[in-house]
Amino acid sequence: MTAYRQTFIEANGIRLHVAEQGDGPLVLLCHGFPETSHAWRHQLAALAHAGFRAIAPDLRGYGSSECPTATGQYTTWDVVGDLVALVDILGERDAVVVGNDWGATIAWQAALLRPDRFRAVVALGVPMMGRAPMAPSRLFPQTDQTRFYTHYFSEPGLAETELERDVATTLRKIYFSASGDVGARDANTPNPFGLVPRSGGLLDSLIDPPSLPAWLAPADLDKFVQAFSISGFRGGLNYYRNLDRNWELQSALEGLLVEVPALYLVGERDTGLAMPGMQEIIGDMPRIVPRLSATRVVPRAGHWLQQEAPDFVNAALIEFLRDL
Repeated sequence: MTAYRQTFIEANGIRLHVAEQGDGPLVLLCHGFPETSHAWRHQLAALAHAGFRAIAPDLRGYGSSECPTATGQYTTWDVVGDLVALVDILGERDAVVVGNDWGATIAWQAALLRPDRFRAVVALGVPMMGRAPMAPSRLFPQTDQTRFYTHYFSEPGLAETELERDVATTLRKIYFSASGDVGARDANTPNPFGLVPRSGGLLDSLIDPPSLPAWLAPADLDKFVQAFSISGFRGGLNYYRNLDRNWELQSALEGLLVEVPALYLVGERDTGLAMPGMQEIIGDMPRIVPRLSATRVVPRAGHWLQQEAPDFVNAALIEFLRDL
């Protein structure tokens, strides 16, 4: 199987860098933070071999894609608009949308907003959730000593300064600390998606591993480092800076269900599972995703599921796609 192709596509008034491989029914692969399209390298090849056209864009603000200047241009609705335009430009009527982390949030919203264009959805890590009772800035915890990482990310310029100081160290720490390689999670396990002390930064408590985990080859880490060395982290952080705006926009969707076929996969050691109430949210998903075919927990895997457990993800994904 040849390596994936890379190209640029103008869609929704923005220039997107995309990786693509294969021919057949269209599958869109949406990465999370801090990742790029390269996070789907194993799925691009597997899907192409199975007879599908796999497309993984660098989402707006990431990698070699364009980074809009205004913070307000990074809502979920903006990114779903990019995906709709991408389907059109590719000459397709519809697609299956797959996402991990922030990409999973985008995938759920795409299926909710435009079921005519996204005929099925697969989410990794982040479950479909109903609208919260209050804006995230009020919901997530913060004290005089600590604040939830989304509050830390939301202050313009603060997280960028820390994360861009040494991109290789930043990615190495975050990738390892959110992976299954740290072992079973408890309250003392370093979690990049947890509380950040006001006297320090996100990276201070994270482990810098003496060697890379087996699932992340040095050459692959280099690709991520190169991408964020060019783009910086501002684009990705702007997704977090629109959490309240996303919450406001969701009021128009109150009561809607995800009506398309769906599959949910999560790593047994995913950082999200350690958050209060997450098990209840996952258990409630069939109510708002009535065509959810399965929730599958991947043993020993963490947050970077498609990279950590590619064989499991590829098999589950291809089985789901062929059953549609």
